[in-house]
Amino acid sequence: MSTRHTMRAISQDVLGGPEVLKVVRVARPAPRPNEVLVRVRAAGVNPTDWKHRATGGFLGTPPFVLGWDVSGVVEEVGVGVALFRPGDEVFGMLPYPFGHGSHAEYVTGPARAFVRKPSAIDHPQAGALPLVSLTAWQALTERADVRPGQRVLIHAAAGGVGHVAVQIAKARGAYVIGTASAGKHGFLRGIGVDEPLDYRERDFAEAVQDVDVVLDTIGGDHTLRSLRVLRPGGVVVSILPTGPDDFYIQAERLGVRAVRMLVDADHTGMQAVARLVEEGSLRPEIARTFPLTAAAEAHAQGETGRTTGKLVLITD
Repeated sequence: MSTRHTMRAISQDVLGGPEVLKVVRVARPAPRPNEVLVRVRAAGVNPTDWKHRATGGFLGTPPFVLGWDVSGVVEEVGVGVALFRPGDEVFGMLPYPFGHGSHAEYVTGPARAFVRKPSAIDHPQAGALPLVSLTAWQALTERADVRPGQRVLIHAAAGGVGHVAVQIAKARGAYVIGTASAGKHGFLRGIGVDEPLDYRERDFAEAVQDVDVVLDTIGGDHTLRSLRVLRPGGVVVSILPTGPDDFYIQAERLGVRAVRMLVDADHTGMQAVARLVEEGSLRPEIARTFPLTAAAEAHAQGETGRTTGKLVLITD
């Protein structure tokens, strides 16, 4: 197989730590009808990547190529694609969870998983956005219907999903409370948080009340305890899709709503994200970029849990 028809990708043969990731050369995919082949320029690394690397998650047994975020250039279009033509710069999220594969030099995906990349941001910034921004958009607009003047509590507000959710909530006119360690409060205020809360010094469940919406990005006891800060009719949206049924039982008892969700590819949502970027209402914080071949290092940094913003792989 000639190198013209192959590409580099990050794969693994076994589950485990970052060291199981390796650079491999595999066949370059071809777009099927209604798909596009994208030359990947940048791809975000998200907690779901290292969780799947370690446990298999929804994907089961390796080998597999991880990665759902994509920013790049359309190389080829499949039969029936009218949205794009070769040379278009696009960004988007591959269908979660089974559309993975963007930690590679090329990837195919449904044309409607992508939208045109805003000219206001470069490929690393665009590659950082899709999964976290769609998660936040779907949680805050579709599941919670955040409206002007509402009080929104965002856990881990300096993290990947969190810092994007803050900006989306502010764009919708909300008053935002964000939890983070004290050293990140300046960053939080810079992206619009009205009330930073140091979770190490104060229990959020005692410090906050009369909240309309909680975005739970952490899980565990945070999910159940978040119900206690809501006003009647409020909602906790957890992006952790599994957990005890007590979540729903306690919510009903308290007269509030409980929602668990998984993000999915969404053309309309990506268009909304692109508009926010074009308006200047949304910018990702890039903690660090890595060459594609250093994916293991990116995973190791991400797993420290101390990253502000996003980690991004660059293929060039």
